[in-house]
Amino acid sequence: MATIQTKEPQMEDVRHQDAMCTTESQLKHPWWYNFKYMAVGIIFGIAFVKAEIISWYRIQEMFQLTSFHMYGVIGTAVVVGMISVMIIKKTQAKTIYGEPITLDTKKFNKGQIIGGLIFGLGWAITGACPGPLYAQIGAGFGVVFVTLLSAILGTWVYGYFREKLPH
Repeated sequence: MATIQTKEPQMEDVRHQDAMCTTESQLKHPWWYNFKYMAVGIIFGIAFVKAEIISWYRIQEMFQLTSFHMYGVIGTAVVVGMISVMIIKKTQAKTIYGEPITLDTKKFNKGQIIGGLIFGLGWAITGACPGPLYAQIGAGFGVVFVTLLSAILGTWVYGYFREKLPH
């Protein structure tokens, strides 16, 4: 992650709202170190396909409240995430390279509601959210490229208007 340098002090505050963990590694690794992330991503994608998380029908069942499948997956992820954060905080865990992990507290704001509604609407219409998007493409659903391009465009639009949006 690159550090944003601005003359306006409120911009640094906005930067910290982009992520829970704003710790940046000071280590420099060769480009091929990124293959480990690709390997984990492939395994994650296979798990998404096998668990039917990428299924448009499963996602529609979730939004129509006719199946518990996706709520079970999401609920399990939330519980695992909560336990993981608790362990990181209690043990003052460090990265595998020995760097401390810091988790900043975040304040609630109306932008989170607006962003969540936009995200949920897009998810309901397309049947894809950012993680499973790549697994859907990898599984051969070519039409999902339109969703990928829309997600990239949406990210660019957010970045362009970020300073003017409610944070």
